[in-house]
Amino acid sequence: MARLAGGEGVMPSDGGRARGRRGRGGGGGAEARRALRSSGTAAKNRFIERRIPPYEILTEEGLALVEQNAETVLEEIGIEFREDPEALALWKEAGADVQGERVRFPRGLCRKLCETIPSGFTQHARNPERSVVIGGNSTVFAPVYGPPFVRDLEGGRRYATIEDFQNFVKLAYMAPALHHSGGTVCEPVDIPVNKRHLDMVYAHLRYSDLPFMGSVTAPERAEDSVAMAKLVFGADFVENNTVMINLINANSPMTFDATMLGALKVYARHNQACIVTPFILSGAMAPVTPVGVMTQTLAEAMAGLAFSQLVRPGAPMVLGSFASSISMQSGAPTFGTPEPALVLYGMAALARRLGVPFRSGGSLCGSKVPDAQAAHESSQTLLPTVLGGVNFVLHSAGWLEGGLVSSYEKFVIDADQLGMMQTFAQGYDLSENGQAMDALREVGPGSHFLGCAHTQANFETAFYRSSIADNNSFEQWEAEGAQDAYQRANGIYKKMLADYQAPALDPAHDEALQAFIRERRDAMPDAFS
Repeated sequence: MARLAGGEGVMPSDGGRARGRRGRGGGGGAEARRALRSSGTAAKNRFIERRIPPYEILTEEGLALVEQNAETVLEEIGIEFREDPEALALWKEAGADVQGERVRFPRGLCRKLCETIPSGFTQHARNPERSVVIGGNSTVFAPVYGPPFVRDLEGGRRYATIEDFQNFVKLAYMAPALHHSGGTVCEPVDIPVNKRHLDMVYAHLRYSDLPFMGSVTAPERAEDSVAMAKLVFGADFVENNTVMINLINANSPMTFDATMLGALKVYARHNQACIVTPFILSGAMAPVTPVGVMTQTLAEAMAGLAFSQLVRPGAPMVLGSFASSISMQSGAPTFGTPEPALVLYGMAALARRLGVPFRSGGSLCGSKVPDAQAAHESSQTLLPTVLGGVNFVLHSAGWLEGGLVSSYEKFVIDADQLGMMQTFAQGYDLSENGQAMDALREVGPGSHFLGCAHTQANFETAFYRSSIADNNSFEQWEAEGAQDAYQRANGIYKKMLADYQAPALDPAHDEALQAFIRERRDAMPDAFS
C-alpha cells in the first residue's frame, strides 16, 4: 500500500474474518449461540479486509472524461472559500487565482497537492485491538451520524437526549459487525449547543474503546476534541498518529464555509483525519445526471483535500461522496435508487485513481419506520457500498427517515446485515477445506452430506446465522409470540443495553476528562442556538 501513514503498513490477515457467528443447527448449543449474539457479547469483528475485487462500471475513457470535466470546473468556475482570509491567502501563495472569495485553480494543481495525502492510514483506538485501517482493501463500518430525533417501538419519534447518545455508543461498542463508534450518533438536544460536543466526545471515550469522530460544528469545538483525545492518548501520540476522523461537508454547490474550513484546519494541523464530503441532493445541489454529480463531487472534494495539504502536507484525508436523488414531485431526498449507486461506483474508482481512501454508502432509506421500504432501500445502498470498495462507511446502522432519525430497532437490523456483508466480502475459500473434495468422496452418489465428517467439522462456521431472521416453523413462530423483525429487534437492543459492561478506562484519564469538561463548561454561558 503506497504512502501508508502511521507506520502500519501491513493489514492483519484476519482483518475481516467473521468468527463464531455463522453457525446453523438445532439444539441448546445453537440457541445459546444465538442468545450470545443477540446479547451483544459475541466476539467483535475486525475491520473488513475485502477479498473480492471492486465492481467497476465506468471505462477508462469515462473516468478520464469525468476527471477532465472536474479540472475544467476548478479552472473556469472555481470554488468559493467563504469568510476565511487565511484560506484565501494559502491558495494565492500556492498559485491559484483568487478573486474575492472565489478561487480558480490551474489545471492539475489540486491533483498535484493531493499526492501527499496517504493512500491509507491507521486510526488508533484507545484499545489497540480495535484500531482500524482506512484505505486499500479495508472497509470500516461506522453508525448513523447527525439525526436530531430517535425512534423506538414504544416511544415513537422524539427528540434525542444525551442518554440516547450514550445508548447508541454502547450498542455500537457491543455489535460485532460495527468497527467504529462514529460521531454524532444522534444530536442530544437536552444539552446546550455550545457544550454538547464535550459530552459526546466523552461518551465515545468512556463508554466505548472503538475509534471515534470529533466535533466539527466550530473550530474551538474541534480544538476541544483534540485536547480531550490528548488526555487519553497523550499529546505526543496524537500529534504523530491519527486517533480521530472527522466529517467536513462542502456546502454544495462549489462552496466551503468558514465553519467547515476552521474545523478542517484544526484537525489537519494536529494530524487528525478528515473526510471531505460534498453533500449533494441531485437536481437541487448538483445536476440531475450521475456524470454531472460525479464531476461536481470530484471538483469540490479535490479542492478541499488539496487545501488540507496546504495546511499540513501529509495530513490523512478521505475523499467522501454523499449523493442522493430527489423526488421531483416533493423535493424530498430519495434513497435506494439506481442513480446514487452509479455515482458511488464511479466515485470509488475515481478515488482509487487519485490514490486516496474513499467514504460513501451506508444503510440509507427514506422510510419513517423499519419496514419493507427501509429494508429494500437500505440493502440497495449497502450492496453497492461493499461491491464498490468503500473504505469508510458512515450511516452503516440506525439511519431512518432520510437521516432525521436514529432508530434503535433499525440499528440492530442493520448491524445484522453488516455481519452478512462481513462474510460476503471474504469471497471464496480455496483452501483444501473450502474445496471439500473429501466430502464429495465420502458421500458419493445418491446419499446426503448431513452426517459426513466435513459437514460435522464445519458445522458451526459454515453459514452466517442471522440474529434477526426467524426460520422456525409457523407453529413455533406463532407459539413464541408471532413477532416480526421490528419486534424482535426491539427485544434484542434492550437486552444488549441491559447486558452492557463499560470497557476499562484509566481512572486518571477519566478524572482528567471530567475536569476538562467542567472547566470548559464554566468558561461559557449556555447557548441553545
